[in-house]
Amino acid sequence: MDACTVAAGLWGGLGGDPAALDRLTVTGPAHALPSVFPVTAAAAGAVSAATMAAAELWRVRGAPAKPVAVDTRHAALACLSERFTEVVGQERHDIWGPVSGTYATRDGWIRLHAVFRRHREAALRALGVSEADAVADRDVVRTAVAHWDAAALEETVYREGGCAGALRSIEQWRTSPQAAVVTAQPLVGLTPLGRSDGTHAVSGELDRPLRGMRILDLTRVIAGPVAARFLAAYGAEVLRIDAPTSDDEPQLVTDTVVGKRSASLDFHLDDDRRRFDALVRKADAVLCAYRPGALEELGYDPASLASLRPGLVVGVLSAYGGVGPWGTRRGFDSLVQMTTGLAEAGRHAAGAEMPVPLPCQLLDHATGYLLAAGVIAGLTRRTAASRGGGWLVQASLARTSCWLEGLGRSGSVDVDAPPTDLPEDLTVDLHGPLGHSRHIACPGCIIGAAPHYTTAPIPLGQDDPHWL
Repeated sequence: MDACTVAAGLWGGLGGDPAALDRLTVTGPAHALPSVFPVTAAAAGAVSAATMAAAELWRVRGAPAKPVAVDTRHAALACLSERFTEVVGQERHDIWGPVSGTYATRDGWIRLHAVFRRHREAALRALGVSEADAVADRDVVRTAVAHWDAAALEETVYREGGCAGALRSIEQWRTSPQAAVVTAQPLVGLTPLGRSDGTHAVSGELDRPLRGMRILDLTRVIAGPVAARFLAAYGAEVLRIDAPTSDDEPQLVTDTVVGKRSASLDFHLDDDRRRFDALVRKADAVLCAYRPGALEELGYDPASLASLRPGLVVGVLSAYGGVGPWGTRRGFDSLVQMTTGLAEAGRHAAGAEMPVPLPCQLLDHATGYLLAAGVIAGLTRRTAASRGGGWLVQASLARTSCWLEGLGRSGSVDVDAPPTDLPEDLTVDLHGPLGHSRHIACPGCIIGAAPHYTTAPIPLGQDDPHWL
C-alpha cells in the first residue's frame, strides 16, 4: 500500500476534486518507521490529504491551483514531533510519568494512562495503591495489577474516572459492540450544520491558504492540537482555550502550541462564558476534543455553537466515535492501540511476549491531519457559493485504527528504528517566552506557500481571550 494510493483514497472520501491528485507529488522511502502496518504510507497519506485540502481552499478563495509535495520520511517522523521537540538548555523528559505503562495482568495485559493527575489518581484508587508508594517503586503498581483480570481492571479504572486499555486481538475488537458502531462511521464525517449568515468573507491579500480564518482550539494532548497546529502553519489565526487549572504535560504543550495564541477561560463562570460566546461569534471554526458529552453538559454542543455563529465549522474529535457502549469513554492513542488489536498484531509479528505498539503515536497524528483536512474541506464548501453553510466534522482514534488495519500488513519490521534526536534537515528553530526551542517542521508543502510557524511556543493562558 503506497502513500499515493492511500492519499487518493482519503481525498476521495473527503469529496475532493480528482484533478487535485494530478498536482500531488509524493517522494521518499516506502518505509521510514518499522511496523507490520504501513505507518509511513498512512502518515504521508494523511498529510497529503490535509495539504491538498489547504491548496483547494486557497484555489476556491481565488488563488491559482498549486502543486503539493509530500516527503514520506518527513511525514512519518513528524508523527514523532513530541519526542523531538526540545527547549535548548532543558533536558527532555519522559512524558508518561511514573505510573503510565503496560502491565501484565492475571490473564493478559493492560495499559494505564496516567499523564494527567486525575487519571493517575483514579488508576491508583482502582488498584488500592497510594501515589507515594507508586512513585517510589513502580513494582508496587506491577504487583497490584497482576492480581486483576485485564477487562475487569479496565472497567474499574474507568468507573473511577481514569483511562485504561486491555489488550485485545483484532478479531476480539472486530466482534465487539463498539467496533460495529465505529466501523459504520466514515473515517472523516462531514455533516451540514445550519446555514451561513454570509459574514464570513475575508478581505485583504490572501498570501496563505487560511489567511484571515479564525480557529478556536479546544483540544489537548496530541491529535486535536496537531490539527490546529497544521491550520496555523497555513495562515489561520488559532486561539487555544484551556481551563485555568489545566495540567497539560509541558513537553506536549511546547510541541503543539507553536503558531498559536493561548488563553484561559472557565466555562462555569458567567463572565468567561460571555467572553467565549463573543469569540465564537467571530470564529470560522471550533475544534473540540473534550470527553464526549462534556461540552454538551456546558451548553456548547455543535448546534449551539453554530447558533452563535451561523456557518461555523465544528471539528469534533473522540477516542471511540462518540456513540455506542464506549462512545463517551476517555481515550488516548496508546490505549486505542491496545483495545483495537494493533498492539497485539505487533506482538505477534515480532514474536514478543509484551504488546508491541506502533513506532509512533500514529493514531493521534494521523487523526489530527485528517481532522484538519475535514475542517478545511468544510471551510471550502462554505466558501464555495453553491455549497455554503456550516459543517460538523467528526473523527476518532478508533476509526483511524480500523482504517490503518484495513490498509493491510504491508509495512516492514526490518526498518531501522527512528532517530532519538531531531534530524537537522527537518529542524525549525524558534525563539520566544520559553527560550530557544527546536521543532520538526510541518510536513507537506504547497508550492508557493510552504507551511511555517509564525510564533514560538508560549505558556498556556498567557494571552487575553480576544481576536487580534
